[in-house]
Amino acid sequence: TTPVFDEMRAILGANLAILPNATWVARRRTLQPVFTKKAVAEFGGHMAEAAEAVAETWCDGDVVDLDAQARTLTLHALGRSVLGIDLQEHGDDVDEPLRVALTYAITRATRPVRVPRWVPTPARRRARAASARVHEVARAILRGCREDPTLEAPLARALLAARDPSTGLALSDEEICDELIVFIFAGHDTTATTLSYATWALGRHADLQEKVAREVAALPERALTPDDLPSLQYTTQVVRESLRLCPPAPTGTRMAYQDLSVGGYRVPAGTMVVVGRMAVQRDPSLWDDPLRFDPDRFAPDRAKDIDRWQYVPFGGGPRSCIGDHFAMLEVTLALATLIRRAEIHSLDAEFPLALHFTMIAKGPIRARIQQRR
Repeated sequence: TTPVFDEMRAILGANLAILPNATWVARRRTLQPVFTKKAVAEFGGHMAEAAEAVAETWCDGDVVDLDAQARTLTLHALGRSVLGIDLQEHGDDVDEPLRVALTYAITRATRPVRVPRWVPTPARRRARAASARVHEVARAILRGCREDPTLEAPLARALLAARDPSTGLALSDEEICDELIVFIFAGHDTTATTLSYATWALGRHADLQEKVAREVAALPERALTPDDLPSLQYTTQVVRESLRLCPPAPTGTRMAYQDLSVGGYRVPAGTMVVVGRMAVQRDPSLWDDPLRFDPDRFAPDRAKDIDRWQYVPFGGGPRSCIGDHFAMLEVTLALATLIRRAEIHSLDAEFPLALHFTMIAKGPIRARIQQRR
């Protein structure tokens, strides 16, 4: 109900992430079976193959942009294995248009005075055109599934088959397209940022990178699969620590429905409250040496002491991110595959950040590559 989500619905459509609670309940009930750990294993199965394809293009001494490589990798895996479409061919119709639409929504939402939506401002025309391009990609995904029964598109087909267990109702094509759009955004943009940060961090800590390399070297010499996750405990810890320091969704908004007192301050009903997830996850009162990259914080014996509201990269409560299992699976398999194939030496001491809607790398993240023998 906050202005942020209201503006997003107006420009991109009503997906699960931004529906008001009254309509969200039925949508979540319908989609929950699509995103169980067992179900997402099928979605993430091709992530390692995409990472292998990227790593094969690397040669000794190459200097690469880790963020660009991560975005190429996630677009390839998400498109071919999950949606049944080559998203790299549609890159101009996905990445930049989504940013244009989302930036417009957040900019409008945070202005004290907003021009009525019926006024055709240049910014609104650009945002609506960007939204139309992304929706056309979503409609193309649905057309492909219906025209070719053999097309491998597990997520799109799962959305077509989804039924509300209470009412038996299916999602309309418009609702499916709205969900595909948010999944394209979350499965590509946010996942790529996490992967690029994790590879950069390991490129700054050779000892930690070697621990990941040893862990993955113990597995059979074949493409990694979701079944390998239990054997990638330390790699998973690296991903969790990357999400702690660099959560792609560093803030969240909620609307106060009644007067509150927070830390001695009065928050009147009707106030939009911004929750700083990144601030919580870097808070020195909650974390020892909070800015140090330390995957051992998430070792099993230490992780049990982390409070449930101390670490919230996917949000918390009933409206936490439904795609958290998919995101963890995707990044862990990709990271393990890349480190198995190459040593990464980060050339920049800092990971510059920018915020358009989610948090992204602000410019290239340079690293020198050395193939593992």
